[in-house]
Amino acid sequence: MFYAGIAFAYFVVFPLIFGFFTSVGPDNVEVMTDISSYLNFVLKLFFAFGITFEIPIATLLLIRSGVVSADSLASKRAYVVVICFIFGMLLTPPDIISQSLLAIPMWLLFELGLFMSRLLFKPVVDDERS
Repeated sequence: MFYAGIAFAYFVVFPLIFGFFTSVGPDNVEVMTDISSYLNFVLKLFFAFGITFEIPIATLLLIRSGVVSADSLASKRAYVVVICFIFGMLLTPPDIISQSLLAIPMWLLFELGLFMSRLLFKPVVDDERS
């Protein structure tokens, strides 16, 4: 999943963000990227998206270990969306495009984790008959 996050960042997010940053400057200014700044930016972006794509696994592990239940996580869905956008704000460059491109997949991956936990971990029902 980590590599899927890196691939998503490389093929989807990075071209959009880099295109946005290069188009923001004036037309008569040539973009001259510094290799260390470029690599620092790309590696941070890859790491943020790689960690983000681990959310379904973390959700499954939390539910499987009994720390939380799928129903309690589902009831806190509104808080999860806000937290996703806060993490998107903190982990990405200061533009709404990259924040949304991190927060929305983060939220969708959380929902995927909930869906998979409901499929894999059916609650055990005790049927006591007297």
